[in-house]
Parts: sequence; structure tokens; C-alpha cells
Amino acid sequence: MSNQVPKSAAPTAPTPSENTTDTNTWRHWWRRQSPSRQDRFVTLGPLLAVILFLAAVVAAFAYLRLEEIDREQQAVKRDVEYAQQRLRLRLLERQEQLMRIGRDIANNELDESEFQQQAAALINQYPELLSVSWIDANRRVKTSFVSSSVNFNLLRATGELLKDGETEDAYELAKDLRQPVYSRPLNAFSSSFNAATLGLLIPLNSQGKFSGVILSEYSIDNMLRFGVPTEVSARYAVALMDDQNNMLAGIKPPPRNKAARLLPWTDAAAEYEVPVSPVGNGLLIRAQGYRASLGVIGSGFFWLVSALSALTVWMLLGNWRHTRRRMQAQQALVSETNFRRAMENSMLTGMRALDLQGRITYVNPAFCQMTGLSESELVGCTAPFPHWPEAEIENLSSRLDDELHGRTPLAGFEVRVKRKGGEVFDARMYVSPLIDPRGQQTGWMTSMTDISEPKRVREELTASYERFTTVLESLDAAVSVAPLGGSELLFANKLYRSWFGAEVSGHINLIAQAGRPASRPTDDELDAVDALAGFPTDTLTAAVSENAEIYVPELAKWLEVRSRYLTWVDGRLAQMVIATDITPRRQAEEQAAQQNERAQTASRLITMGEMASSVAHELNQPLTAITNYCNGMVSRIKSQQINNEDLLMALEKTARQASRAAQIIQRIRAFVKRSEPNRSLAEIIVITNNAVELAEIELRRHNVRLSHYIAARLPTVMVDPILIEQVLINLMKNAAESIAMADMPTARRNVELRVGPKNIDGQKVVEFSVIDTGNGFTPEVKSRLYEAFYSTKAEGMGIGLKLCRSIIESHNGRLEAENLYNGEEIVGCRFTFWIPVNPMFGPPASTDENLA
Repeated sequence: MSNQVPKSAAPTAPTPSENTTDTNTWRHWWRRQSPSRQDRFVTLGPLLAVILFLAAVVAAFAYLRLEEIDREQQAVKRDVEYAQQRLRLRLLERQEQLMRIGRDIANNELDESEFQQQAAALINQYPELLSVSWIDANRRVKTSFVSSSVNFNLLRATGELLKDGETEDAYELAKDLRQPVYSRPLNAFSSSFNAATLGLLIPLNSQGKFSGVILSEYSIDNMLRFGVPTEVSARYAVALMDDQNNMLAGIKPPPRNKAARLLPWTDAAAEYEVPVSPVGNGLLIRAQGYRASLGVIGSGFFWLVSALSALTVWMLLGNWRHTRRRMQAQQALVSETNFRRAMENSMLTGMRALDLQGRITYVNPAFCQMTGLSESELVGCTAPFPHWPEAEIENLSSRLDDELHGRTPLAGFEVRVKRKGGEVFDARMYVSPLIDPRGQQTGWMTSMTDISEPKRVREELTASYERFTTVLESLDAAVSVAPLGGSELLFANKLYRSWFGAEVSGHINLIAQAGRPASRPTDDELDAVDALAGFPTDTLTAAVSENAEIYVPELAKWLEVRSRYLTWVDGRLAQMVIATDITPRRQAEEQAAQQNERAQTASRLITMGEMASSVAHELNQPLTAITNYCNGMVSRIKSQQINNEDLLMALEKTARQASRAAQIIQRIRAFVKRSEPNRSLAEIIVITNNAVELAEIELRRHNVRLSHYIAARLPTVMVDPILIEQVLINLMKNAAESIAMADMPTARRNVELRVGPKNIDGQKVVEFSVIDTGNGFTPEVKSRLYEAFYSTKAEGMGIGLKLCRSIIESHNGRLEAENLYNGEEIVGCRFTFWIPVNPMFGPPASTDENLA
């Protein structure tokens, strides 16, 4: 198989054209940058180079230091493991010697005295041993020997019970394992020798039976002193630690300097620890190297390079900051210049500068646009200027002389200016001195504003005001405006002046009589500040005007007064009052009310006329009974067949029938009696019962049964009882006639009256419903139901339902009618009206408004 790479897959070197394209791209990108951005990139280059150099130096020194730390760590690890092996061998050697003594004791080859001799030989030969004790199976000391370097009083007495907690635990463990066991190391405070100790327990087995232990106690300090090689302890701070990191013996490591706290790797002393075998994890040997110097990091070369790099960075940052401030100042100057130029070019006010001799030295674009002349045509010109109209040259020359001598008014003056095309317009000029930076006047600055349009608007406003005043003067209503808290009249039209003169008293009296608190202010209350100054007036001026009808005795007229708040032209809050003469309308309303009253009385008379036969039949019954009772009594008295008790009973029955006839006549008289509308608190049940008693007479004539339901505990209402009775009687009479015209069978000749409370749109009302079983009414009849003089009965006058609706609406209620359906079949109709429990009544004459 060939190992050659195909030509198509071989990488191709970039062509010169591609290199040229990349170079052109970078060059194009560089040219697109602003000068300030180019300067920033040029400044950042050296700064970045210095920072990278300093980072490289720091990285090199850090690498060397890490290498040095690694070497030191390897060395301390090796030396600590060597020292641990030395301690291990020394402990194992002592352990073997003690186990030999234990075997001799188990074979009964050694007594107490010989044990003390061998123990003394071991302790004298090996200084780390503090004591050797023989303890029997009952944990009592048979014999013991203590080193001469220890206080003799610490010798364990023969027969003493072993009570040390750690030694007791090791004793039990050695008894169970039948193997040598090291106890946990004890510090100087826990040990009975006032020094850190380590215990070794060798179990004694006599013929396979546990017979006690040999307890040897080591001085941990001597173990470190004689067990660790001298060359190791000279190079490192060596210490023996327990499993809780408490130092038992040795040298504390030296404290780290402040630099090491900030940069730990600059003073990372080598440190290593390992458990001491065969003791286990309960005893650790730790070594930490001594730092004689700071190493390469502490060398002067490192700090010299760092200081030079920092100084270079500081110089570059200072240079960059100075360059940035210079560019910012330059940009601010350019922006300010551009802003002033843009402001001058965008101003709608024309600006013109004159020197002290009257020569034009500067014009802005707005001035050129107003006059139609270019800057070159105006700058350098002297009077007469090309924008002066020929007819105004003399006047404008005088104005120019005043301008050069500083005699122009501060409020400016009006002039006529000619455009290049010959058109003349009105302008207003303001003149101010032109002062140079040294405080000396070098000329005059003139600002010119075109006032043609404002002048035209002002003239139109004047004409509009005149037209508005003419309209107000010719109104047939009195219009007046007065400020709140003031005694002046801001405006009054002709009719107001003819009624009340030019005094504000008429305005105040109209407000007072309309129900608003108003009084003539005293001298102390007259102030230039409005009474409502400081309060928001938007709600007042935007409020809808309120109407009131009052009677003015001085004029003998009824006036409709409308008032509202408005903001006057000077910003004060004022009140406008419009008073219209409504005396003819009030007279027409009174006449309409009288006519409506007569119509209601006529309607009741017509109703009673239609019910005359029924009423006669109703009266015939009690009158016939009275006649019969009287004839019977006369006959029995003549025949002397009546006693006093029968006579008294007959007289009482006659009196009751007479009272019944009188009640019927009295109710009819009250119903047809003409009286003024009188609204009073009335009981619904009384009104309904009276109407039912009168209507039942007519319903019985038509063979119609009446059923009624009246809810309990109905509230009292403010109504005219006679008028409401008239409405109920009319509706029940119409229902009976509708059933009779439909020729309904006896089972379906029913009229139902229901009265109960209801809540309509949050308003408590009492609702009356009259339901019949007739044929209802067609859509055409429904559309003309309340039309005056329209009736479906041949003898009807067509004013009953019209009057009923007027009466209900005069009580702020509503009358409605609807057909009742069973599927698509009409099975009757229902008339419903309701009366509010707490109405706000208008004038009684309003009952006739729908008759017009």
C-alpha cells in the first residue's frame, strides 16, 4: 500500500493575493477608527507589553519556587519515613525483649525479684522506658520497677489495682486478643508521670490461660530524643502528635511571616507526617522544614524587575490619562462649537451684529431666510440697508441712530422689513450691546422676529372678541362673572345691567337664592389673592353647571339660574351666572298641571260612570236587606210576636247593612272627589285593599274572579293614595274588559294582583303586577298603547293608560306592559309598575309632560 498523500488533500500555502487581502482588511479597519480610538490602541500596545513582561517574570519566579518547594517536600518525606523506621525498630526491639520476659513468667521460670532485676536492666539500658510492671489476671500489681529519673513516689505499689482509664481499655483488649497492645498516648496532664507517655501491654498465657500482662510505659519525649536521628532533628522541627493533632513531644514549627499570609506559596515550608508503627494512628510523627531565607522570591533582582515594571506601567497610564483628558477637552470644544453653530443655524429669530459705525458684521441663517438675502449681500453693508423698504428709509434711519446711541426701549420696537422679492412684513427688533471677552463694547447685537402672523391673530382675536361681546349683549339671558372672594364685577351683559345695574349684589343674590352660600364680602376679606388660592381648580372648572329655578320678588319674575366655575383671563378663579326668564314657562306648567288634574278627575268620573250599574247593584243588596229587616220588625211588632232580644238583633243587622252602604258611598265619593295632589306617607296594604273593594264590583259584573297577593311587612311610601288607587282600578278594570272581549270560559276568567318589594338598579321599590288571561295585544297596539286618545274599545276615550303612566312617572316610577306566552300562544298580558320607597319628587306639574 502506498503511503503517499493525495495531492488534493495536501495543505496549500496562502497565496500572495490572500495575504494582500488580509493586509488590506486590517488597513481598512484601522482607517475606519476615529483618531481618539487609534491613539487609545497605540497607547495600550506598550502597556500590554509591559504587563506581559511582568507576568512572564512572575511566572518564571513562581515556577522556580514551586520546583524548590517540591524538592524540599520530597526531602522531608524521605527523612520523616527514615525517622519513623528508626522508631519502629526501636519499639519492636523493646517489644521482643518484654515478650521474652513474659514467656519466662508464663513458664514459671521467673519470680518477682528476678523480674525486677531484668526490668531494671532494661530501664537502665533504654532511657525511653519509664517503668515496667507485672499485673496479674485480677488487674492487681504484683511487682513494678520505675526509672531513677522518675519520682520514686510514682512507683506502683504491690497489690494496687490498675485504675487508669486508657490502660484499663488496653488491658481488656490485650486479654481478648492475646496479642501485644499499645494504649493511647497520654499527654502530660493525663499521665501519672507528668509527661507524655505511651503504654505497651504484653499478655501472659499460662498453659493457654490468661494470667495477666506486663505493662511497660514509654516516655514519648525520650522516644523522640533517642529514636529520631540527629541529622533529621537538625534540619526539621520534629514533633510527635496524637490522633487529635495535640503535640506530645517535639518542637513547635516556626510562625509564618506576614508575606506568607498574603502569598502562601512564597513561604511554603515543607511539611510531612506519618503514623508511627506499630503504635498505629494514635501516634504520628510530623516534621516541618526550617526557612532560612525567602528563596528566589526574596532576591533583589525580582523586586527590582517588579518595581521597574510597575513604574513603567504607571508612566504609561499617566500618559494615557493625559492624552485622554486632552482628547476630551478637544471633543468638548468641538461639541460646544458645533452646538453653538447648530443653535444659531436652527434659531427662528434673526440675529444681526453691527459695529460701532453701523456696519453689518454678522448675520445668521434665520436673518437671511427672513430677508431673502444671502450673507455676502448683507455683511459689510451700511445704511440704508437692502432690506429697508423705500417708504420707511427715513423712519428706519432714525431708529438706527437711536440704536447706535443706545436709546432703544428694552421692550423692542416694531419695524417694516422688505424681502428680496419686494414683499414687506412686520417685525419686532430687540437691541443689546455686544461685549468682547475683555469687557469692551465692540458693537450692537440685534434680534429680529417676524410678527406678521401673531399680529394677524391678534387682530382676528380682537374682531372675535367684538363679535362675542355683541352676541352676549344681545342674549335674552342675564350673564355675569365675578371672582370668588371679590366685590368687583368682571363682566355683565346688557340684560343683567338692565335688571341689576352695574353692581355685584345682583350676582351674589342670584347665587344665594339658588341655594349656594354666598354673601357680600367685608372690607377685611377683600384681598388680591383668591379665597381658593393654592387649591387645584381643574375639578371645579371642569364640573358640569348646576341649574336652579328661583323667584325674584324685585323683578316679579321666575328665573332659571345656571352657574359654574371658570378660570378668568388673569388666572383668578371666577364664577359665571346665567339667569334666564322662565316666567311664561312656569305659567304654562301651572296651567298644564291644572288641566292634568281635571283630566284625572274626569277619568275617575268616567270610570265610576262605567261602573254605575255595578255600583247600583252593590248598593241594592244592603238597601234591600235594610228594607226587609224593617218590614219584618214592623210586622212582628204589630202582631206582638217579637221580644226585645230579637228586636235588638234585627236592629244591629240593619245598622251593619246601613254602615256597609255608607262605606261604599264614602269610598266612591273619595275616589271621584276633585282635590289637589297630596303626597303623604301611605300604607301599601290600605291602598291596595281600597282599590280591590272598588274594582271587585266591576269584576263581578263581568263574571271575572280576582285573586290578590300582598307581601308582608311592606314599607310605607310617599305617594298620593287616590292617584295610585286610580291606577290600580284602571288596570284591573281593563284586565276584566280584556277577558270579557276575549269571551273566555269561566275557568279562565281570572285576574291576579301581586304586590311585593323589589330591588331595581340598587334602588328599593314596591312592585305592582296585574295579570289577566285575555288575548293580549298586537305589536301595533303595543307601540300606541300610551298614545293619547287611542283606544281599542268602541266606547273608550283613550286617556286611561296615558294618565296611568303620567301618574306613575310623577312618582318617579315606571309602567310597563308585556304579553304572556305558552310557547308561541299568547295566554294573557301583564301590566307592571313600581314606585321607589324613598323618591326625590319633582314639581307636580311634571305629570303632564307627556301630554304635549
